[in-house]
Amino acid sequence: MQATGRLRGVLPGIIAKPNGNRSSDRLLIWLVVPVFIISILPILRLGFEGVMVGGVPSFDYFHDVLGNSSTWRATANSLYTAGLGTIISLLIGGAFAFLVALTDIRAKASLVFCFMIPMMIPPQITALSWVQLTGPSSALLNAIGMAPPLGSPQPLYSAEGIALLLGIQHASIVFLTLRANLRMLPREQIEAARLAGARGGRLWWQIILPLTSPGLIAGTAMAFVTALGNFGIPAMLGIPAGYQTLPTLIYQKLAGFGPSVLGEVSVLAMLIGAIAICGVALHHRLLSKRDYRLMGMVGRPLDVKLGARRGLVEMVLWMVLVAILVIPLLALFTTALVPAFGVKLTFANATFEAFHEVMFVQPSTIRAFQNSFVLSVGAAMTLVLMCLPLAYVMVRRPSNLTKLINLLVEVPYALPGVVLAIACILLFIRIPLIDVSLYGTLAIIFVAYLARFLVIALRPVMNSFTQLDPALEEAAQACGAGLSRRLRDILLPLAAPSAAAGALLVFLTAFNELTVSALLWSAGNETLGVLIFNLDDSGDTVLASAVAVLVVLVVIALMSCFQLAARRLPKGVVPWQT
Repeated sequence: MQATGRLRGVLPGIIAKPNGNRSSDRLLIWLVVPVFIISILPILRLGFEGVMVGGVPSFDYFHDVLGNSSTWRATANSLYTAGLGTIISLLIGGAFAFLVALTDIRAKASLVFCFMIPMMIPPQITALSWVQLTGPSSALLNAIGMAPPLGSPQPLYSAEGIALLLGIQHASIVFLTLRANLRMLPREQIEAARLAGARGGRLWWQIILPLTSPGLIAGTAMAFVTALGNFGIPAMLGIPAGYQTLPTLIYQKLAGFGPSVLGEVSVLAMLIGAIAICGVALHHRLLSKRDYRLMGMVGRPLDVKLGARRGLVEMVLWMVLVAILVIPLLALFTTALVPAFGVKLTFANATFEAFHEVMFVQPSTIRAFQNSFVLSVGAAMTLVLMCLPLAYVMVRRPSNLTKLINLLVEVPYALPGVVLAIACILLFIRIPLIDVSLYGTLAIIFVAYLARFLVIALRPVMNSFTQLDPALEEAAQACGAGLSRRLRDILLPLAAPSAAAGALLVFLTAFNELTVSALLWSAGNETLGVLIFNLDDSGDTVLASAVAVLVVLVVIALMSCFQLAARRLPKGVVPWQT
């Protein structure tokens, strides 16, 4: 008993020993430097460009840009398409989340897997597939005799067409965030509410919806910010129709060059960034007013019996997936089979010549695959190595500095990709002191990817460290284990599944990225997203469709491999698995 008492008296002193804090502080300092360079410094450089004219502080660029009617027209278009697209995402993703998570429908794993595919497909491929599905030149509709007459307008070349595809593209974001909350709803609590007299709409509005509102708000905010900065869909649908959003206006200004283009583009970038940050701030504001918590662990998840309606609900869900996924991809594949765009597809003229051309004749396709693979794998691995110790210090040693870092890492992801790309151009076109330029190399795309996807890799690891009991680390520290050994032997193995899930999301997202690389690529440094966009923009629609089909097949193959390996991997590694 005396020994136990002495040990209890010694433990607090060991755990509170300043050496551990000093080690954490030194680790934090070493981690802050790269985070500041890749995440914050480009944004500061962007702001500097907008307020300097000829080396003298001036607001002339603000006056010129904000006084131009095209700026506010593009702003209104961006808000309209992003807002309408977010509503569509909320309807589709929310309906799927509630039905998949709360009911007894069958084949849930297959439904979730298929519903996640549109999120992993690049937006430019989504736009290309839907354009090939609709309009008088559709190879699929012409083959079955359902194409509209020649000269008919393309219905997707409109604000509503852009919003529709933005909604489909980002519905998976709402689905993932909301489903995570729905899985935490305990059956016992709902049954208790029913026994207390809550039925139907009252049970929904007073119990289920408040408990799931954080996930619903978070998914809606993420869908809006992502739609606001989406470049692929507005570019492929809006530019042909003369419909400008802020990302496409920035892209067209840069393409036109001019003596004041960088200053004007910087102001436009700050404008769209301010809108995005307002969306994020509103998200945090709404969440702060909705603090609903569950006491204890969830015993059994809620499982609503649909009874005789189950078959009908399942049929509707699969029909929606066929409509938003299978049919557009089928239209894309049929376009890749025609000998020339606009020619009616028949069994006699169907050819795989386009696939042979892009795979074995044109070196740009193989080069783009290699570049995208190297960039995505490199970004995923680098961010995991960076985020594991960073997340530990931010969770275990909270301070004003860690709170500031937690906020700042969201900035590059909240800002549209074109804004981040411009910021990287301004900062790395000529690095001071060492007089080295990264512009025109893969290195600048890699740095932009690190900044863009840092928060995607960081958040799962932070959540994992938050859930780990500090007593594990305290016991190891009491036995004399230093910070490095505690990280290596105890904490990092437990956080590894979450880190792997973040790395997987970074890899799949970066593999098909276009918004950032559209402004940073150069000859020989094309990525897959850039290659598809350039082929379609130059009129090689058949070749663009062939490359897009290959990319989709690669994405589905990669997701299938992770799905099959999910049973052998630790729980939580595959993000779309429960």
